[in-house]
Amino acid sequence: MSNEGKKNKNKNDKKDIDDLSIKCKVVLIGKSTVGKTSIILRYTSNVFRETSLSTQGANFVTKNVYFPEYKKTIKFEIWDTAGQERFRSLAKMFYNNASACILVYDITYRESFEDIKNFWIPELRENTQDDIILAIAGNKCDNYANETVNDNEGKALAKEINAIYMRTSAKLNSSIDELFNSIGNKFLNPDFEIKSNLTKEELREKSEELRREQIKLNNKNKKRKKCC
Repeated sequence: MSNEGKKNKNKNDKKDIDDLSIKCKVVLIGKSTVGKTSIILRYTSNVFRETSLSTQGANFVTKNVYFPEYKKTIKFEIWDTAGQERFRSLAKMFYNNASACILVYDITYRESFEDIKNFWIPELRENTQDDIILAIAGNKCDNYANETVNDNEGKALAKEINAIYMRTSAKLNSSIDELFNSIGNKFLNPDFEIKSNLTKEELREKSEELRREQIKLNNKNKKRKKCC
């Protein structure tokens, strides 16, 4: 096949994927410098830059992801919003009709966490649809030695608003894919269970509960076999 033919084939393949994919609009919100742009850049291009210019207004990128469990492809339409306060009034334009919103804070920057808790969550509750998927990303976890917001605080806030929770690091590429995969699973299956906001104790309890249920089920099956 000629180079021209290969180019045309690739274009057609991409068009086919776009036509069959389900669009999911995701908006990232949070203070300036918390790493929203870095998260998006890592997720869409697998690139990390130590320094980057602050977003002015908003930026937009897309990424197609196939979810084999549902045999569906999601086209994530990802919006990166400016974190400076002077742009806050513009944010409504971007999270309006969004399928999901990722609230990003820097674990070493307490004010960025308080801003999410005291401003953005009430703002989203008032101006978005009830079924919007919420996620909280405690970013820059590679710098955990200097944290001012501990993991349990992030999980507690996420549980309070029934949000997906991840500690992320764009620098180390930690939990970035998992964050968007969880959003995708919740988008395709509203009953998808959010476990990322559970404490270790709660996860252990849940695991023990499932183990007991499995033992009961096995015992029932054994009794049925005996009576036959």
